Amino acid sequence: MSGAPERDLARQVEALLFLSPDPLSVVGLCELTGAAPGPVQRALALLAGRHGPDGGLEVAEVAGGHVLRTRADLAPVCDRLRARPRDDRLSPAALETLAVVAYLEPVSRRDIGRLRGVQVDQTVTTLLDRGLVEEAGRPDGGGAMRYRTTRAFQERFGLRDRGDLPPLAGFALTGPEAEALRRRLADAALLADEGGEP
Repeated sequence: MSGAPERDLARQVEALLFLSPDPLSVVGLCELTGAAPGPVQRALALLAGRHGPDGGLEVAEVAGGHVLRTRADLAPVCDRLRARPRDDRLSPAALETLAVVAYLEPVSRRDIGRLRGVQVDQTVTTLLDRGLVEEAGRPDGGGAMRYRTTRAFQERFGLRDRGDLPPLAGFALTGPEAEALRRRLADAALLADEGGEP
């Protein structure tokens, strides 16, 4: 029976194989886990045994590395899933975050969170993964990473450019950040400057 350190290493290797889009060599797995080649190879053998012929996954050696993949005999059912259209709908939280980025870009996660009043790290990560926002660099002198919308955002929502965003004339601004937000929107020519009156 394998000891706890060996089982833990096998779990690490399994997680890495699951996450990696490319085959991972023993050397690469050693670098990522900090383990020596012998234990890594034993971990791979343990995983190969765990993912036996009765399971849906297998550990395979391909292109000079190892992968965790579906078994070849399950290709027909897996192909049916691949053929289904991807559900690319955005949650209300994602749409709201995307709107903040679109109207105020470039904008930091902290500013988005302050405007929405919630933690937005996961939502911004989702939008990055979907290719709807991208990093726009840091302000001069450092500071938090800022984000902007992408060409994919414009394509998805049928916009030629930022000028095609709907006007914010009827947008109600309230709360302690309202005046600063109004000034920022006015400076960006997205909202008429009405002397700070909401």
